[in-house]
Amino acid sequence: MNLRVPPAVERLADRLHPKLTPFEQVRERHTLVVKRIEADTWRAGRGGVRERLRRVLDETKPFPVRIDGIDYFADPPDGHGPVVYLAVESEGIRQLHRRLCREFPVVDELEGENYVPHITLARGGSVADAERVAETEIEPVEWTADRALTWDREHREAVDRFRLRG
Repeated sequence: MNLRVPPAVERLADRLHPKLTPFEQVRERHTLVVKRIEADTWRAGRGGVRERLRRVLDETKPFPVRIDGIDYFADPPDGHGPVVYLAVESEGIRQLHRRLCREFPVVDELEGENYVPHITLARGGSVADAERVAETEIEPVEWTADRALTWDREHREAVDRFRLRG
């Protein structure tokens, strides 16, 4: 389950692109993952998952989100590193993540107490390059999260869209 990111985040990522060229993979699409829902949960009942998500999201009020820096995971628990990302600050995201973790199984090492809200920019390469990018000053980007979506990793597209109503 992801939150929609505004065009200002895409513009920021575009401005940072020249600094990301040393990395093996540079993200072209940017998402803000709030909760991973594994494929076996979906296979067990897509309609039921959608309704469970809808219940949680219908009770969630729109909330503020802020990006105010760049950071990196030197040795991420999933995939190769380093992972360079936009650092996201939002108590609303953390609260929503906790609620979704009570509703759906937690992905070990990535969620629960280990969850770090972020928007991945690039991965693979050297920690020294990640450190250089992380030193970059950026203008903060702020928005109100009011829409969520489910993302199909296999087909690389949004599947379901939800409005936060609270």
